[in-house]
Order: sequence, then structure tokens, then C-alpha cells
Amino acid sequence: MTTASAPPATAETPQPPAPAQTPEPPATPPLRVLLRYARPHRTVLLATLLLVLAASAAGLVQPLVAQHVLDGLSDGRGVLGPVLLLAALVVLGAGLTGLQSWWQQRTSERVVRQIRRDLVFRLIRLRVPELDRRPPGDLISRVTSDSALVQNAATEGLVMVSNGVLSILGAVVLMGVVHLGLLGVTAAVLIAVALVMVLVLPRIREAVARAQESVGAVGAALDRTLGAARTVKANGAEGRETERAGEAIEGAYRAGLAGARYVALVKVLSGVSIQAAFLAVLGVGGALVAAGSLEASALIAFLLYVFYLASPVGSLVAGLSMLQQGLGAVGRIEQVKHMPVEDDVDDPREGLAAVAAPGAPPVEFRDVRFSYPGRAPALRGISYTVPGGTQTALVGLSGAGKTTMFALLQRFHEPASGQIRIDGVDIATLPRSEVRRRIAYVEQESPVMAGTIEDNLRYAATGASDEDIAEVLRLTRLDTLIDRLPDGLRTEVGNRGVTLSGGERQRLAIARALLRRPEVLLLDEATAQLDANNERALREAVDQAARRCTVILIAHRLSTVTGADQIVVLEHGLVRAAGTHAELVEADVLYRELASSQMLVSEGNEDIGELADVPR
Repeated sequence: MTTASAPPATAETPQPPAPAQTPEPPATPPLRVLLRYARPHRTVLLATLLLVLAASAAGLVQPLVAQHVLDGLSDGRGVLGPVLLLAALVVLGAGLTGLQSWWQQRTSERVVRQIRRDLVFRLIRLRVPELDRRPPGDLISRVTSDSALVQNAATEGLVMVSNGVLSILGAVVLMGVVHLGLLGVTAAVLIAVALVMVLVLPRIREAVARAQESVGAVGAALDRTLGAARTVKANGAEGRETERAGEAIEGAYRAGLAGARYVALVKVLSGVSIQAAFLAVLGVGGALVAAGSLEASALIAFLLYVFYLASPVGSLVAGLSMLQQGLGAVGRIEQVKHMPVEDDVDDPREGLAAVAAPGAPPVEFRDVRFSYPGRAPALRGISYTVPGGTQTALVGLSGAGKTTMFALLQRFHEPASGQIRIDGVDIATLPRSEVRRRIAYVEQESPVMAGTIEDNLRYAATGASDEDIAEVLRLTRLDTLIDRLPDGLRTEVGNRGVTLSGGERQRLAIARALLRRPEVLLLDEATAQLDANNERALREAVDQAARRCTVILIAHRLSTVTGADQIVVLEHGLVRAAGTHAELVEADVLYRELASSQMLVSEGNEDIGELADVPR
């Protein structure tokens, strides 16, 4: 039977223009983004700031109290009261500082928790094309190191800057009370240093942004190597991969050094400013004391205020540096916010027990066209129908478009034009969660998640019963494996299923798909790693599955699909021919050559599929 239209393989179909890309929204100023992260915690941050200011006020009063102590000593008056007050101020300042530190750290952890939750939510829902073009290690670094920089800037950095500014203003007022002339000397020195720092601080943001990108490159290099550890070791490529990762580390080192130089320069300037102010005040104030126009106790009090300035100035400088580092990381986090995500994948029924599909729906491709960015068209007007409750096999040379059709069927990608229908409904009109709920997909690599065998089986049907699990284990002949394992279903499979053989991973992936009770079952070369006995058993399981769902297979080994209800032959993104195995052997040259190369057809073009022990 033939249900697919088969345009000539040489026909060139004009391509529709590529859809216009949606422009990114204008970038939000990084400082505004940073304040947005802090806004939900503004009450606690304000209370923290008040504690800091209270501690700073306790420090501000101490030089004045010290002046009274000195005056009392010189006049012969009692100083017990001022000394006790001074001690109380010291203890109060220390206690307020400790409480403020706890509140600040707790708020900081809450901020980074929310940032990481938002990032993880979006990263897991990124569209497949976006995931394909970005190294996982770089994306992971945004959740780990970038978020930590924003965490510090949005809480500690803002508090330190606010505290530094207000404390410096308070100190300036009290210094003016002590002596206006010496205040002018101090201000002249600090303003000169501040002008230099204004030029340096923006460089920190740029350096941090480069450093974080370099850290992401290190993560990407390591992810590339560890993700293919056996390939690396089997090819003796440890040295080359170490060198590649080392280059990324060297780039991160150089970028980090650039930022460290600016941070060090800022610290030097802040330290120099206090020392220069102290020397200037000491010189001018000493001359005034010698001239008799200034009391020695007033000079000492003023010098104490100059020393006191070291703390708020240091707080202001450190806070500004922290803010610049956070602003550099904000840009990378905001990039994730602008990456396209799948916003229709959260199914409220997730986790419920799978129920039998209401029926096996037909699947229809109608003039579907698709191109990967920067590449020739992968599909150039594909049209064919898979009748409900049947098995259809897709065959053809590599690059013909078989796996691309599976990706489009699950809406990993969207076609440039045309329609894909399940049970007469265009899947583009359905939420992705609904489309993927109806479809089970067994990938060619048959990935297995770290965890137990039972975890993997229940991955898509967490509410499946023990009877359902026993049934799929029997169908895929995994029951004998489970019986041999000391821990049975609770056996750990290791990272990416490393403790299982290729065939066991493949059967586990198929069992997981069958447990979902799908309406449509997609198998991408699902028997590639199975021996003859298990392959035969699995074909029987697929035959049984086809009684309650529609099965579409991709196959390079034609022996696995000679009994399919329909075989669709693809070539260069077009349907070349369609029919049963026998019909295609007679009618299509490419299929006959494929069958002959796999010894399914005799030299006289006689079908010998039965000799290959292929049931159906």
C-alpha cells in the first residue's frame, strides 16, 4: 500500500523566505536590574542598613568622647563617666555589627537562591536550537559563579555603599564642628583621589564580564571532555584535551588578573587617600596648635575622625568594586532572560499514572519544509501519511532528513512551512506539553539518567504501577537482567548509564517509552545495539505496541523493518518512494540497492526477507 506522495528526487522546490527573527527587547540598565533583585528584600536590607548606621554612629561619637576624656585628664576632672560611655559605645558597635552581618548574609543567600531558581527554570526550558548552539558549561557557570557575584552586589554591595556614603557624610559634619579649616584640607585630598577612582571603577565591570566569559569557556571545555571521557581515553587524547582546557584556564587567568589589577589599584588609592589626609591634617593642624589657634585635644579628635574615615571609605570603595563586579555578571544573567524558552511544557498531569491511549491516531506530514541555520534545506516539501495503529519505517541514506522529522514531530524545532498533524490536528496549535504527552521517543543514543533502574523507568510515568513495570520489563526482556542483580530495580546505573551495556541501555529506554502508554511511538534506530535474539524479542514488543499506538521507526538495518506496514524512502529531504518491502524492492532502485547491500535481496532481485528470519 502507498499513502505517501513521492515527488521526483531531482525536483527543486523554491524555498519560502526565512521568518523574520524577533528583535531582542532593549537592554535594561544593569544597575536597574541589580536593584530589581534587591527590591523584594528591601525591608530587611533597610533594617540591615540602619544597624550598620547605628554601629557607625557609635563609632562616630567615640572621638568626641575621647576628646572629653583628654580634656578631663588635662583639667583634673573625673573621667570615669566618659570612659564607661566609650566602652559601652565599643561594645554596642560590635554587637550591632554582628547582628547586621547575620541579617545581611541571610538576605544574600535568599537573593542568590531566587536568582538560581529563575535561571534553572529558564535553562531547563530553553528551546532546542538555543541549547544546540551554546556550550552547557557556559550556561552552568551563569547559575554558579555569575549568580554569586550578583548575590554579593545586590545585598552586601548596596549596603556597603549606602553605609559608606552616609557614614562619610556624618563624619564630615562632625569634622566641621571640630574645625572647618582642617575639614577643607581633608576634603581637597579625598576629592582628588575620588576623581581618579571614577575613571578606574568602570574598568572593573568590563574586566569582570570578560573574566566570567572565560570561566564559562573553562566549563565548556571541561564539559566537552568529561561528556566523552571514554572517547578521549580510547584515542589517547588526554594531553590534547588538557591543553585545550589549559588554554581556556589561561584565558580566565589573564582576564582575572586584569580585574585584580584594577581592584588592587582602587584599594591602594583608598589607603593612600586616608594616609594623605592624615599627613595633611597633621601638618596643618600641628602648625595651628603651635600658633595657639587650635587646642591639642581638638587636633587629636580630628585625627581620630580621619582614622575613622578609613572604615567608611574602605566600605564605600569595596561596595563600589562589588557593585561593578555584580554589574558585569548581570549582563550574562540577563542574556538568559532573553533566550527563547518553551513556555508551554508544564503539564499539570505530569507524574500521574499513564493510562491507556484512547486510540492510535494517524500522523500526517503536509508539505513540510525545514532548514537548520546556515545549512542547506533538510526537508524540502515532505508529504506522507502514517495510518493509525500501523508501523511505518523511514529509511534512506544519512542526511536524508529522518531524524529531523522526529525533531519536528515533537516540536523541538518548528517547520518553516507546512503542517504536521496528529489525528487531524495541526500540532502547532497544541501546547508542547500536550504534543509530547501523546508521543514517546526512543533516541538513537538511548540516554539513561543517573539513578536507579526504577528511577529511569518511572522518569516519564512516576505513577506507574508495579504491574505495569513488570509488563514492560517482560516485553523488553529486561526481567531476566533484573532478577540477576542483587538490588534489582534499585540498582544504580551510574552516570549516563555507564554500568549497563549498550543493548541494556537501549532496552531500558524502550521500556521507559512503552511505560508511558503513548499514542505515537518514535523509535530512532532502536535495535542498533541489540543481538539477534533480543532484536527479535524487541520487534515482537513493537508489534504488540503497534496494536495500541502508531509506530514510526527510523532504520538503517532493513532487516528490522521488512515487515512494516509502510516503508518511506527519503533522499535529500524529499520522499522518494513509499510502499511495503516487496513493493519497494520491485519499484525503487535506491531501496533495492540498500536491501541488496544488506543481503535481503538476491542477485535476481528476489525478496529473501523470509530467510533473514524477519517475522510479520
